[in-house]
Amino acid sequence: MGFSQDNLKGFVLALLSSAFIGASFIIKKKGLRRAAAAAGVRAGVGGYSYLLEPLWWLGMITMIIGEVANFVAYAFAPAVLVTPLGALSIIVSAILAQFILKEKLHKLGILGCVMCIAGSIIIVIHAPQERPISSVQEIWSMATQPAFLLYVGSVIALVFILIFYFAPQCGHTNVLVFTGICSLMGSLSVMSVKALGTSLKLTFEGKNQLIYPETWSFMFVVATCVITQMNYLNKALDTFNTAIVSPIYYVMFTTLTIFASVIMFKDWDNQDAGSIISGMCGFVVVLSGTILLHVTKDLERSSSFRENYMPLSPSLSTRLCGGNGDFLKHDEEDEPYSEEACSRQQELYS
Repeated sequence: MGFSQDNLKGFVLALLSSAFIGASFIIKKKGLRRAAAAAGVRAGVGGYSYLLEPLWWLGMITMIIGEVANFVAYAFAPAVLVTPLGALSIIVSAILAQFILKEKLHKLGILGCVMCIAGSIIIVIHAPQERPISSVQEIWSMATQPAFLLYVGSVIALVFILIFYFAPQCGHTNVLVFTGICSLMGSLSVMSVKALGTSLKLTFEGKNQLIYPETWSFMFVVATCVITQMNYLNKALDTFNTAIVSPIYYVMFTTLTIFASVIMFKDWDNQDAGSIISGMCGFVVVLSGTILLHVTKDLERSSSFRENYMPLSPSLSTRLCGGNGDFLKHDEEDEPYSEEACSRQQELYS
C-alpha cells in the first residue's frame, strides 16, 4: 500500500514534534541548572528562580512548538502512525543529554534507541491510509457509533472507579492507579484532538467547521481530558520513580490510543492481516526499546549512586532503596526525619 501525501505530512510533523519535545527537556534542564547555580536554590526544593532564566523559557517555547506540531500531525495521519512515534522524543533527549549534559548513555540504552528507530520504521511502512473526512459532522457520527460509545462508557466508568475507590486506598502505593487514569483519559483526549485538528484543517481549507456545535464539543472534551490527564500524571511522577512511571504510562497510553483509534476511525478496515501484524510487531519493538531506555537510565543512576556515596548511617541507609536510590516511606515508630532534611538528601544524591 502506497504512502499517501497526508501520511507523509503527518509523519514529518510527528518527527519534528519528537525532535522539539526531546530537545526541550534538555534545554529546560540546562536552564534549571543555570538558575540553581545563580540563585542557590533548586526547583526540586521549592525554588522558582528558573522563571527568570531565558534558557528555561527557550525550552518551554521549544516544547510548545513540538506540541503544536504533534497536534497538527493528528489532522493528517492516523493515530496508529503518529502516537507510537512519540517514543522518538526519548531518543532525542537521551542523545542530547549524552553530549550537552554529559549524562552517560548506557550501552543497553543505545540498543533501546536502535530498537525504537527500527520499530518506528516498521510502523511507518505498514501504517494505514488516513480516511478522507469532509466535515466535523462525519467525525461526530464516528464518535457516536455504538462500538465507540461502549468504549467511552467503559473508560469513564473505569476512571471513576480508579479515582473514587482505588486512588484513596492504594493510589500512593500502586503505580497503575494514577497512570491508568491518565492513560485512559489520554486515549479520549487524542481522539478529540484528532477530531478538532481535522475540523481546523477543513476550516483553513475553506470549509468552515467552527459554525457547528460538534467542533466546540470536541474542544470541550479536549480541555477536560487534558486537564485530568495532566493532573494525575503529575501525581504519578510526584509519587513514584520517573523510570517506572514513564515506560508504564507510554505502554498503556499508546496501546489504549491505538485501540480507540481502531474503533472510532476504523484504521485497520482496509488493511490485510500481514500489515496489521507487522505494524503491531513494530509497536512491540518500540515499546521494548522505550522500556529498555528507561530501565538502563535508572541503572546508570543507581550505579553512580553506589560508586560515589557511602551510607552515612545505618538509620539513613534503611530509608534508601538500594535498587534506584529513591527514598522509602518510614514507619511512624521510626525516629523523626524532617521534610527539609529529606530535601537536602535528595539534592545531594540526585
